[in-house]
Amino acid sequence: MAEAPRTAVVVGLGISQTIAWASSYYLLAMLATPMASELGLSVPMVFAAFTLALIISAFLGPRAGRLIDRHGGRPVLAATNLLFAAGLSLLALAEGPLSLYGAWLIIGVAMGAGLYDAAFASLVRLYGQGARNAITGITLIAGFASTIGWPLTALLAQTLGWRGACWGWVVLHLLVALPLNLRLPSATAPVPVAAPSPQPEPRSEADGTPLMPALLLALVFAVTWFVSTAMAAHLPALLQTQGLSLGVALGVAALVGPAQVVARLLEFGLMRRLHPLFSAQLATIAHPIGAFCLIAFGGPAALVFALAHGAGNGILTIAKGTLPLVVFGAHGYGERQGLLMAPARFAQAFAPLLFGLAMEHYGGGALWWSAGLGLLAFAALCLLKKILPRG
Repeated sequence: MAEAPRTAVVVGLGISQTIAWASSYYLLAMLATPMASELGLSVPMVFAAFTLALIISAFLGPRAGRLIDRHGGRPVLAATNLLFAAGLSLLALAEGPLSLYGAWLIIGVAMGAGLYDAAFASLVRLYGQGARNAITGITLIAGFASTIGWPLTALLAQTLGWRGACWGWVVLHLLVALPLNLRLPSATAPVPVAAPSPQPEPRSEADGTPLMPALLLALVFAVTWFVSTAMAAHLPALLQTQGLSLGVALGVAALVGPAQVVARLLEFGLMRRLHPLFSAQLATIAHPIGAFCLIAFGGPAALVFALAHGAGNGILTIAKGTLPLVVFGAHGYGERQGLLMAPARFAQAFAPLLFGLAMEHYGGGALWWSAGLGLLAFAALCLLKKILPRG
């Protein structure tokens, strides 16, 4: 069987990733309130189930990356579509906290092996050092996950109820995402993989990964993904604290996706010859700039905030895949990526709950916290630039 053209691989992965993100990461922003109301739970308790899913995904990330290093992405990603479908089916049938948490446990397993880290590792497994453009390509497509996911989930919930919305995503996983992932090329000529690590931390002696750059990248990914997850879960509500109606808040929040895509197009074009580290530095300060504008000017600056946050988040998603490739190389990429992203997944896990609590106590003032984290990430990247070899 002839190898699929690279464009077909990128488009297929981009579509399947859009479905995966929209049906997991972006799901509760629209469904948490009706879900909590019908099940007799509080909204924070529903988000705690999402936290469980993210914790599970943090533990499974390195193992999933190791499997992709050895066997390629096709079997791993296809299996996650079945897991997503199973978890969402159980969610649609949930009658109380036990079934709710059980559903998100299964979805968490799927997230651990089925989101960007796995897709990036699959591309590196296929194309090695030449995977940078392909990584950018799938993020260009999947950057619309929130733009498509939020309105589509809201529409399904309005017409079919929140359970019907879950069933809708089950159908998309089985009829669209699964066939696309099954069409990925088979990985051949296995890439040597470092021996499994007994500890979930970057190693300097076992696989040649310099420890300090690895720690700095892990810190950057953790704080930026905390902010990204907090915004994904709470952005419409956060904008409402600035006086926007729900409809206007949803409209403004939906611009995050296009902003991500435009920023990725700029990275792919005008910024293509620049080192990914420079792009990442620009991206980390975008959210703080937007946050300061929103704090200072309120609702009228909501558009500026959404566009700045989306642009920064869009480039950071690419940097998450390309920086480790450029700094450490393609050898053992999948497992290393899983290890580097483990702290980020834990940060993600608690982001909806912690930022939600911050909003309860401080309202729109919670933006000071997210802006501070963005500045911390910028400082870490500046330090990383100083310790990396020139050239």
